[in-house]
Amino acid sequence: IFPEMALALWKNLLQTAKKRILQQRMLSLYNSAHGYEEELIKKKLQQFSGGSINLSKEDNGIGILTLNNPKLMNAFTGTMMVELQERVTELENWKDGKGLIIHGAGNTFCSGSDLNAVKEIPNSQDGMNMCMFMQNTLTRLMRLPLISVALVQGKAFGGGAELTTACDFRLMTPGSEIRFVHKHMGLVPGWGGAARLVRIVGGGAALQLLGGAAPVGPERARSLGLSEGTLPCAGGTAALGEARAWLTQYTDGPASVIRAVKKVVTAGRELPLEAALRTEKDIFGTVWGGPANLEALVKRPKHR
Repeated sequence: IFPEMALALWKNLLQTAKKRILQQRMLSLYNSAHGYEEELIKKKLQQFSGGSINLSKEDNGIGILTLNNPKLMNAFTGTMMVELQERVTELENWKDGKGLIIHGAGNTFCSGSDLNAVKEIPNSQDGMNMCMFMQNTLTRLMRLPLISVALVQGKAFGGGAELTTACDFRLMTPGSEIRFVHKHMGLVPGWGGAARLVRIVGGGAALQLLGGAAPVGPERARSLGLSEGTLPCAGGTAALGEARAWLTQYTDGPASVIRAVKKVVTAGRELPLEAALRTEKDIFGTVWGGPANLEALVKRPKHR
């Protein structure tokens, strides 16, 4: 009996390990097979310090992620890139989370990468390593089971514009602008911003925004479908309060249901149809007969 039990246990452990590896692969676009050595990249990025990425988690299930480097218009230093990954991991482990607002300190969103760090990463391979690191992080951010909104105050330039596309929604304030300035830097987006932009506004409009590198104000952003709307307040905590109130219409309800909604949308957005349908069935199974479902059946009989 014992050898059989040991074999069964071993098989079980293998299955668990396989599952875990698969889950990590799903989260991560790149691994060592792509020449991606995460620890080496992090070491390199940590040489360029300054600023921080702050996260506060509120009791209503809404997280506030703040890009905090106001001296440089919240440009991403190397340490901020590493901190963003840490905050995303924290959000992945936040089981009660329902929504997320991303904004910048000091009434501006983000001016992209800190050019001091960029100048120190001149060769193509290092550039691609940074690109893989940020693509991994922003893809994980986009796949969080939280409904996310970028609150764009002031300028969202370059990498900052790319970061807005990793959110489900964008809200702008009067006088703010989103600008894909990459062409003027002799570049294209590298953090996944082009691929996501095409899915948000379509190929033609994405080509205009990337090829023209022109500033996009609230009105044009709204007409392109890049922004959900313009908030009345331009500054500070008032705009944050308005964004929180706007997001609450989508995050109101039990966390299990809101998170399931985001998961089925993510599956529909990213997977081929049959895989998306199967995923939807699995997620449906997690809420059918659950507390929120049973409570709703008691409260609201359908046929009235």
